[in-house]
Amino acid sequence: MSRLLILSLLALESAIIAVNAHYVEVVPRGLTVPTSLPSGWSYLGCYNDTIANRALFSGYKADGTTLTDESCINFCIGRGFTIAGTEYSSECFCDNTLHGGSIKQPDASCSMPCSGNPAEPCGGPNLLTVFTGTVQSSISSAASSSTITTNSNTASTTKPSTTISTTRSTTVVGTGTATNLPAGWSYGGCWIDNVNGRIMNNERPDNSAVTIESCIATCTNLGYQVAGLEYSVQCFCDNELRNGAALASSNSACSMACGGSSTEVCGGPNLVSVYSNGNFSVYGVPTIQKTGLPGQWQYQGCLQDNVGGVRTFPYQLFFPNTNNATTCLSLCSNYGYGAAGMEYGDECYCGDVSDIPSGAKIVSDSQCNMGCPGDPSHYCGAGNLLVYYTWSGYLQQWSYPTGNAAGKYQFLIGGVVVPLMTTLLKNGKITFLEKHGTGAPNTTGVYEFDPFYENNFDLAWRAMHVQTDIFCSAGLVLPDIGGRQLTVGGWSGVSTFGVRLYWPDGSPGVNGTRDWQENPNELQLQNGRWYPSSMIMSNGSILVVGGESGSNAPPVPTIEILPKVGGTIYMEWLNRTDPYNLYPFMTVLPSGNIFVAYWNESRILDAGTFNTIRVLPSIPGAVNNAGGGRTYPLEGTMVLIPQHAPYTDPLTVMLCGGSTPFGGVALDNCVSTQPDVASATWTLERMPSKRVISAIVPLPDGTFLILNGCHAGVAGFGLGNDPNFNAVLYDPTKPVNQRMSVMANTTIARMYHNEAVLMQDGRVLVSGSDPVDARYPEEYRVEVFLPPYILSGAARPTFTIPTTDWAYSGTYQIQVTSGSMANIKISLLGMVSATHGNSYGARTFFPAFSCSGTTCTITAPPNAKVCPPGWFMIFVLDGPTPSNGTFIRIGGDPASLGNWPHLPDFNVPGVV
Repeated sequence: MSRLLILSLLALESAIIAVNAHYVEVVPRGLTVPTSLPSGWSYLGCYNDTIANRALFSGYKADGTTLTDESCINFCIGRGFTIAGTEYSSECFCDNTLHGGSIKQPDASCSMPCSGNPAEPCGGPNLLTVFTGTVQSSISSAASSSTITTNSNTASTTKPSTTISTTRSTTVVGTGTATNLPAGWSYGGCWIDNVNGRIMNNERPDNSAVTIESCIATCTNLGYQVAGLEYSVQCFCDNELRNGAALASSNSACSMACGGSSTEVCGGPNLVSVYSNGNFSVYGVPTIQKTGLPGQWQYQGCLQDNVGGVRTFPYQLFFPNTNNATTCLSLCSNYGYGAAGMEYGDECYCGDVSDIPSGAKIVSDSQCNMGCPGDPSHYCGAGNLLVYYTWSGYLQQWSYPTGNAAGKYQFLIGGVVVPLMTTLLKNGKITFLEKHGTGAPNTTGVYEFDPFYENNFDLAWRAMHVQTDIFCSAGLVLPDIGGRQLTVGGWSGVSTFGVRLYWPDGSPGVNGTRDWQENPNELQLQNGRWYPSSMIMSNGSILVVGGESGSNAPPVPTIEILPKVGGTIYMEWLNRTDPYNLYPFMTVLPSGNIFVAYWNESRILDAGTFNTIRVLPSIPGAVNNAGGGRTYPLEGTMVLIPQHAPYTDPLTVMLCGGSTPFGGVALDNCVSTQPDVASATWTLERMPSKRVISAIVPLPDGTFLILNGCHAGVAGFGLGNDPNFNAVLYDPTKPVNQRMSVMANTTIARMYHNEAVLMQDGRVLVSGSDPVDARYPEEYRVEVFLPPYILSGAARPTFTIPTTDWAYSGTYQIQVTSGSMANIKISLLGMVSATHGNSYGARTFFPAFSCSGTTCTITAPPNAKVCPPGWFMIFVLDGPTPSNGTFIRIGGDPASLGNWPHLPDFNVPGVV
């Protein structure tokens, strides 16, 4: 049986990391081998494995969300194997022998948590957590286990030839002795096997002690309704008979005594004694399904797979009991893949026509002759042969603009640090905050970049100072009158408790004099946090969420409020989903509640009690791995789709990119939902390429630029691979699945610790890359991406604004001093602090306005639920072309942050 060759080497690279490195956790905490195992089973140890020479290979399944050591053991028990092994957190292998010269390793080497129970070890990279036992004793144990899944006949079956009504005798005529059967079971006749293939799936291992009763018990325990015995020692289980099964000329044709009872009959050579619990169906010889397919799928032929060791399609799924065309093809098209096929009966593959290697050829349909376990009427390929289908038409349409319409990357200036966080402030300058110890020597930890001097390196950078390490902290622009920048949390020790403030001054071309304010002895978080998130709530207070207590240390599953209000509050979901929930995504909803997304989950919290109001459906991940996630270390991005006056439409949140645990297969989709809608589900849109460790930037025209990152891996030093040099423009005004345009490329790899933030003039500042990886250098060069609206050649509109402090629902005038009034639009973009895929503060509004001549009256957003208080840039657009942004504040400072903190070493702007 084949398996997906995951990009596992990415996880292995953690071995090169230095003591203070920043990487995906490879040794989870508190893993314990389960002690409550099926009867007769015990833990054998941690053993090495290789793809080229498998230690266990006779049985296999992948389970990205619910695998445990116990479920793997039961899976192997159900297939008659005496050895079970778990690997890579989500893979289960079975066999009766350890092959390949596998050698026992230290137990601690098997350190990946099971996808279904993070407290248990499920192997590691090329390492198996191995258990062994006996089949018969295990079957007895499994009979009482609630984890046994009943294999009901729920597939679409179009051609049953007949339904057999079994006799209701309580005896079976064997070699002269009657045998009592379980209640409801009866004899169904002697059937001819193997004319067109096996008439029953799920063959159990040969058993010289088999009896009618033991075979029925085995099938019952596995959830089947039909049992069959053959060749005196073979037991089969199923829910129907397949492949044109036909009755023998008489019941006496089955005449071989059972291995475990000389007085009972157990079939014969290619003859099966059949028993059933109720009636059962008999299906004719299967065919390849060519009609009645879901959606716009069309059959193309029997296609070779694995030619020269190259997979035809990249995404492999297993449906041991349910695989059929509807199950497989529907899932592939739901994730945007227009080519698919089934193989080996229970395997499903998704991909694109362009994935098919040149060596893979169409062969005769007759070679695709293995039945679908979920549809006895049809074939699901064969060994290394796919029943191959393509989608007629387009599942998504990506645009490929050229020239100026594709935008342009442009070198801007050399940098002095590799920033972990970039923030545009109301003085028009951008702060660059770095991690201590990985950049150039003698840097001060934070610098302010003045775009006014972008052509003069010596004047462009002003050194500032922080006392503690901001490595992996969270940041915000506060709604106080000073527009201060805040960072919270950080790297190791006292830094994790850090609360740092910068009150920007100066102006374009004029240096400020203020520096960062910090005193850990006076002002700290209540809990130390590495990788937290922060958010301005509708009441103007600061919400700080989650993180870990230090480098790969225990989680901090709490939230707290700044300025300090009460103690911290424990959140079960933060504890349960660590370490995949770091830097969670958050936003205030128009309902007043709080949306939070983490790993592959999301929920709505009450803004007063922080109790969970509702858990949303799971966030889709990869087509073959539901465990794919969006937050660090799987690291995608989140933005809010623009809100338009009168703000009656539900708010839409969108998450793009991410990766899969341990496998490091980057996600190639964006998903969106409307959390305030009670029945909200996720809409999936496939991206033109895979992307992890990426950034997303809201633009003044309401579009979004997706950029940076890589095609494979996860976030962390040395854990990303294959840079994604391409930018994608997302336009939410277009129909779903037609919103993405493939834009210009850069030549600079922007790997781990890359950032992107909108500048005041509408360009996108692109910086950073700190992978600590010999393949990719630390990147000091600063680029800008020029969106098409800058390259169009159209003149920018200009305007003046007399009032920059706006109250909710207030009306405010601007004077348009140049530009066409016929195509005018106005947008408001929240001030952003960007780090690790989070764009803290990002929010886009298109407010109501009216113009008389060149005077336009704008109505501010209505309340703090629709628009939490904060600083924004206002843009006037002449068609697609934006003005320079002007800084305004909406909603004031309701939490009086301007007076906080009232401490000796902090200056505050006050409340106005």
